[in-house]
Amino acid sequence: MENVLFKISFPAEFHAQTAVEAAVTLHPQVKDRVDEIERIEITTHESAIRIISKEGELANPADRDHCLQYMVAVPLLYGNLVAEHYEDAFHYADPRIDALRQKMVVKEDPRYSAEYLEEDKRSIANAIQIVFTDGSSTEQVAVEYPIGHRRRREEGIPVLEQKFRSNLATRFPQTQSEKIVALCNDQAALEKTPVHEFMSLFVIN
Repeated sequence: MENVLFKISFPAEFHAQTAVEAAVTLHPQVKDRVDEIERIEITTHESAIRIISKEGELANPADRDHCLQYMVAVPLLYGNLVAEHYEDAFHYADPRIDALRQKMVVKEDPRYSAEYLEEDKRSIANAIQIVFTDGSSTEQVAVEYPIGHRRRREEGIPVLEQKFRSNLATRFPQTQSEKIVALCNDQAALEKTPVHEFMSLFVIN
């Protein structure tokens, strides 16, 4: 249980979570200079290259949410990545996405690959640097552990709890959502609650 990875921040394949976070960090530096980008350097681990590094046409949302380059391009342009960004209507409405993908160079860092497999680390590292046509560049932004990783639990749990509340609010009235959250926050009461009573809280009357 200590090694459970929570997908908190972005609806992205796990090998790309840290790349998306790095791209979000870089967004303010590139949003007004998109036309000046010459090259986007993505440094990653072997598993990401093998599983989600893709070039060429992306046929559907499932293709896009398993494409490292797509999941970097969108937050560089928009400062975030949400589920709607994978849809056909969004993708084809913005040709800058594929234009940025064509400027990406993906390379492996052997340390990232090694630490991805090390039991005491299990990092999922990615780093991004943007090079502009005038020769200038951003700093390299590296993120080695996604916010849902055990090494970022203190930071991640409040975000996970807020995600839980936000998703409850999309389905249940406020009073019902608050009752569910209150019970989940009281471990002693939760452990004493029969399963059928707990499940009944998730029924809309």
